[in-house]
This record gives sequence, C-alpha cells and structure tokens, in this order.
Amino acid sequence: MNNNFVADTMAVVLRLERRRMPQRVRAIFEKTELGKSHIFIPAIVLMEIGYLSEKRRIDISLNDVRNYCSTCKTIEVVPMTQEIVEKSFEIDDIPEVHDRIIDGTAYMKLYPLITNDPIISESTCLSVIW
Repeated sequence: MNNNFVADTMAVVLRLERRRMPQRVRAIFEKTELGKSHIFIPAIVLMEIGYLSEKRRIDISLNDVRNYCSTCKTIEVVPMTQEIVEKSFEIDDIPEVHDRIIDGTAYMKLYPLITNDPIISESTCLSVIW
C-alpha cells in the first residue's frame, strides 16, 4: 500500500469530528498519526473548512486543523502553486474549480486522493480511496 496520500475537505472534517468513515480510510489516518505514512492537505481545503466553520455547517475550525497538523508531523498542508494550478487544468472530467485544485495536488504528486465525492471518484485522472 502507498504511504503517501492527499486528503480532501470531507476526509479531514470527518476525521477531526470523529465521524464515521470506511475502515480503510480510518486506517490510513491512524497509520499517518503514528508517523508511518504521510497525508498532504491542499491549502484550499483550509479555505473550505474555514468557510464551512464560519457558516456553522461543521463543528471543527481552522484552529482544530492547525492543532492537528502541529501534533502530527506526517500531516502537511500543501500551498497552492502555479504547478498545481496548471495540473488542475489537465483534469477535464471534474467541473468544480475548488475540487480541481485539490485533485490537481494529488495528480501532481501522483498520490491517491482520499475522498468520498462521487464525481471525483469517477475521474479517469486520479486514484481515489474511500
């Protein structure tokens, strides 16, 4: 099994809120929290979490994500770069631009994306885990 992953917004939210997720996904997060794998979180995920928190649609905040990342050194926020943006526009089967940036991060790094999004799961450009 690959030891490097990219996580989308809902994967991070579900983990931090301790909500139900597939055992395979939970195991990836647990392994990462033990320092045995690595999860990359695209910076735009922080924007989405901040927005959802502000609108009270989720229970976690940006501070929760910051604390999580600071206590687990194998979870890393990835800044949006020109290379990621360019890779995002190579993905032509995902219409939503924010999703494309998340997907572009996974696509650029060649790592599986942890997501429960059915549209993203149908993409021919990515390897998806859920």
